[in-house]
Amino acid sequence: MKLRKYLIRFLLLLILPNFLWLPANSQTGKDLLEKMIQAMGGRKTLAEIKDTRISGTIEIIQFGITAPMTIYQKEPNKYRMEMEAMGVNIVQVYDGQRALATNPQTGEAMELSPEQAKAMMKQALGNDATLNPEKYGISYSYKGEETIEGKKYYVLEQKFQDGDVATMYLDASTYLPFKTKSKSLSPSGGEVESEVVLSDYRPVGNTKVAFSITIYQAGAEYARMNLNEVVYNTGLEDSLFTIK
Repeated sequence: MKLRKYLIRFLLLLILPNFLWLPANSQTGKDLLEKMIQAMGGRKTLAEIKDTRISGTIEIIQFGITAPMTIYQKEPNKYRMEMEAMGVNIVQVYDGQRALATNPQTGEAMELSPEQAKAMMKQALGNDATLNPEKYGISYSYKGEETIEGKKYYVLEQKFQDGDVATMYLDASTYLPFKTKSKSLSPSGGEVESEVVLSDYRPVGNTKVAFSITIYQAGAEYARMNLNEVVYNTGLEDSLFTIK
């Protein structure tokens, strides 16, 4: 029972990596941003994406559990994640103002903590935050180059209006995002250093999407996500981003 409760807390705290968006605002950062946008499909293509549905699986390394998941995002700031693990159905939503999740014991909606809500609000940001970061109080600065395992990467520091910071790495040869480093919530509720590594980029229409995502916490491999399908512009209704 203790393991089950811990797993439920992990699922409620899990904030999936934002692997499609990377705004920047310094002159050098803007130059890199434009190259990244072009690599991901171009400004026109990203602006035309109004909603996204992602399906796949997530493997929770610590428990040896693989669970199906579906993520929905609607511009500019709506988000829904559905998962099932150990017989528990977990739904998280952000409707643009509030972050809610199903109570695993009762199935009813419960409001998430301010820390969880803040993280989900940022996760809900879509392509408009890439194309117009200033609208969302996001600023970026270029931090030079770094070599990782013999490959060169451009480093960008992302800063939100609330002071949260993430460090992002762009592949110098493709300009696609390679990884992000930031603080995140652990299952115990405290802050921990997190790293999200993106790989297996595939074409989806005119875009490029990372179909493999590995999450590290405190230097240890924590979870793996493998995507099966990414679909754009299916006409998602606002009602999907609520829990009844």
